[in-house]
Amino acid sequence: MYMENIVPLRELRENMDKYAKRVAQGDTLVIVRRSKPLFRIAPLDEEWEEVIDFTKVRRGGVKIEELLSRL
Repeated sequence: MYMENIVPLRELRENMDKYAKRVAQGDTLVIVRRSKPLFRIAPLDEEWEEVIDFTKVRRGGVKIEELLSRL
């Protein structure tokens, strides 16, 4: 693990876009608080497949309550 991949929690909160881009490019980050590891952020291994886009069903999407009532 490289030092540049260890990120303090406060730094992550203040610069989320920067670190989201790094993860999207393949970096894995370890988030620490008071020098103790909290969690790891890593890119997804698999591709996501769009099943349905509820914004195409109705502008603004579909409320979850409406969707569940139809099941």
